[in-house]
Amino acid sequence: MATHTLTHYQILDLDPTATQAEIKQAYRRLAKQFHPDSNRATASHDRISRINAAYEVLGDPQSRRSYDQQLKYSEAGYSEAELRSRRERNEAAQAKYRQQREAEQNADNQLKLWLKLFTSVNRILNQIIRPLKSQINELAADPFDDELMENFQAYLEECQELLAKAQQNFRSIPNPPSAAGAAANLYYCLNQLSDGIDELSYFTNNYDDHHLRNGRELFRIADGLRKDAQAAVREIPR
Repeated sequence: MATHTLTHYQILDLDPTATQAEIKQAYRRLAKQFHPDSNRATASHDRISRINAAYEVLGDPQSRRSYDQQLKYSEAGYSEAELRSRRERNEAAQAKYRQQREAEQNADNQLKLWLKLFTSVNRILNQIIRPLKSQINELAADPFDDELMENFQAYLEECQELLAKAQQNFRSIPNPPSAAGAAANLYYCLNQLSDGIDELSYFTNNYDDHHLRNGRELFRIADGLRKDAQAAVREIPR
């Protein structure tokens, strides 16, 4: 801003400390004085254009603050190139800040969705794991009883359906970086349950206790991983 150029305040015949109300009053007075339709004797197209331009800046508090900052830099001896460089740096910093805020908001939303999904998957895992002990105890009364074995097989079929639902839910959205530990435990839990259900199914076909023991152990490991996932979720910063 060259020193010979009038400031917007000077164009409106105002002090830089003027209030917004005073700026508005000065604009109305000068616009009436120099507008062709109001006063042909003092009409000036150039003058009214500069008055309009000055009011467009000073009439808006936000643009006025930016303009006041430019005046300070100009009074301090900064060149137009330096002022332009400062504006560009400020705009770049503001744009970067907005991008960071948007990224943080997106990450927060993604985490909220994932935590909701985790609650749903954990509920399904409970439906698979918790009944196993009572199911095995019932079957132990007589593993060769057809009705008892059919009931146990029905439980395993339900486990397969629930597991498929849990796996589908788990894969439905990406894991947020902050939930990586919990997601890893959940992933391994699902795999252990899948293998455990297979082992228990083998037992229903050949009555080999080896498969029954393996199935129970895999379920136990899966339950531990599920609890580890819950603990990891509690540690996630909100």
